[in-house]
Amino acid sequence: MGSPVVHFEIIGKDPAKLHDYYGELFGWQFHVGDALSEEVSGPGRYGFVDGNTTGGINGGVGGGADHENTVLFYVGVPNVEAALRRAESLGGERVLGPVRAPDGDFVVARFTDPEGNVIGLAGSA
Repeated sequence: MGSPVVHFEIIGKDPAKLHDYYGELFGWQFHVGDALSEEVSGPGRYGFVDGNTTGGINGGVGGGADHENTVLFYVGVPNVEAALRRAESLGGERVLGPVRAPDGDFVVARFTDPEGNVIGLAGSA
């Protein structure tokens, strides 16, 4: 079996407005806090969505005035750095990370595929 999609993100300029929008649209409830890194979302503006309560995967809606609008998904991999190197060897380009969580056990990264689509990676260092 291949690597699973484990997380999604919706990033925009006004996270509170997006929380209201997606909450109303899909019934999502958000636990708002800090993202793993300010490169992902402004402090205190990242709304976590618990996949266990939605019947789907975990996600987050965040951003801030200095963040680019984007929708992306994260693929779970055993080694984020190794997956980034593999993506680069196949024509992709590293755009973020790896960025380690404060507890030191979880890492995220992003790369672009050969067409410029941004894809996230999540897992261990």
